[in-house]
Order: sequence, then structure tokens, then C-alpha cells
Amino acid sequence: MDPRISGFDYRRVTVADGVSLNAAVGGSGSPIVLLHGFPQTHLMWRHVAADLAADHTVICPDLRGYGASDKPADTDGTAYAKRTMAADVVALARELGHDRFALAGHDRGALVAVRAGLDHPGAVTHLASLDVLPTLDMWDVMHGTSAAVGFHLYLMAQPPGLPERLIGASPDAFFGHFLDVWAGDPEAIPADVRAAYLRASREAVVSIVADYRASAGIDVEHDRADRGAGNRLRMPVTVLQQDWGAALGFDAAARWRAWAPDLVHLPVSYGHFMAEEAPAEVVKALRALLDR
Repeated sequence: MDPRISGFDYRRVTVADGVSLNAAVGGSGSPIVLLHGFPQTHLMWRHVAADLAADHTVICPDLRGYGASDKPADTDGTAYAKRTMAADVVALARELGHDRFALAGHDRGALVAVRAGLDHPGAVTHLASLDVLPTLDMWDVMHGTSAAVGFHLYLMAQPPGLPERLIGASPDAFFGHFLDVWAGDPEAIPADVRAAYLRASREAVVSIVADYRASAGIDVEHDRADRGAGNRLRMPVTVLQQDWGAALGFDAAARWRAWAPDLVHLPVSYGHFMAEEAPAEVVKALRALLDR
């Protein structure tokens, strides 16, 4: 059996027709939902969730397409749109009794969180993003040889067929690569958790690729529409981010400020998997956000 978040209950919650999410739920108090990144599952929040559960209801789902959550086929290009995945999160919280909640996301989960904040401002009270840019900005800053760091974005943007075959031929090598090169402290992901991440990812190649493919298509369309309409995040926002701007030549805080007027932008020195590498610092930032 895969590791679990100690002291949390596990539930399957129906969030859409034919789609249920696996979610770990613990604690009591005002709710906060924590969304994982790639190539991970809800387990990445195990340290942060345990701390926050002292005085909050903490909900840690596997996103659709990941972990033990359902992985619907993407028949029309919308099944893994961040708009669809954000609606899952709002439905999950509502089914658990929460019409309003704070929301934090890492990596892919942060893109879902941003879309939830834009589409459901009445539901999301506070928003935190760990180590990404909004989708439209991500593509804007990727150029020249420096874009090689994001090779996986371009691979999984290709039409259905080739990416799935290539990744499926050696999934542990592919997904393990990111666990290795993105970690500032490899010891932060112990062997049993790493094995759980790799097992979950190898069983979800098609849906993970669909998630990324959406970010090169329909998600960009949605972001462009919001930018054109002047739609921005109305709630307090905190961003924790490695200094990718220095490497790729952009001002990350300015990029975020265009979307989030009430912004705290915190450059960090630890690795990409910050909720596992520096959980105390992440908790400190989240608690400060919740006090705003």
C-alpha cells in the first residue's frame, strides 16, 4: 500500500459525471485545499498538511488524471482543461461542506488553483502558488536555448500518439528525471514516497500528457480571454518561487502582479519540491497568507 498522510481520513468524492477524486481530509477549522504538482500526488503535502491540520480543515486531493483519482478519456480536448479541473476542486470542497475555502497549489496544481481563483472568486478566499508562472506567461518567457529546461512542455504539447508512446516506453526514467533534477534536497523525497510517485505516474501517462497538452491549447485560450477582459485574481495571493526569472530573463513578480493586485511574491532558495524540502517555510508563508 502507498504511504498516506498520517492522521487523515481518505475519501472518494464524486465531483463530475463519472469522475471521483481521491482526497485525504484532516483537522478542523477554516478550510484550505492543497493541490499537488507533477510528477507527484497529494502525498507531497504530507508535512504541510499535518501542521495546518492543527487549526484548519485540510483537504488534499489527487487531481483528476493523477494518483488514485479517476482518469477520464479526453475526447474533446476539455477533460483536462484547468477550467474543468478547477471545477472539480470547487465541487470537492462543496461536497465536503465548504462553499468558501483557501487554496494552495504547487506546479500543475498551482495552475488549477489560479484558474479556480479566476473562475470562482466567490469560493476562493486566499490563493497560494508554488513555483510556476500562470500558463500564458509560462509560454511567453520560454524562448531560445533556455527553453530546453522545459522540454517536457513541448513534448507533451504534441498531438495524441507520439508523446504517450515515448513516455510509456520508459516511464520511470522519464518521471524519475524530474524528481532528480528538480530536487534541491533529494533526501526530502524518501524511497517509499518516490516509489509511490513513480507508480502513480506510470499508471497515468495518458492523462498526465492530456493535462499538459491542455496547457498548450485550451488553457492558453482561457488565459488570453481573461487577460483581454481584465479579469484578475481578487483575493490575497502569495507566490513562492525559485528565481527562474534570473535564468530565463523575466521579472516573475511583475508577471504575477499583472494577475494579482494583492500580491506577496517570495523568491526562495530551496528546490522545486519545496513543500517537501522546506515544509516549515511553506507553512509559515501559508499561515501569513491566511492572516491577510
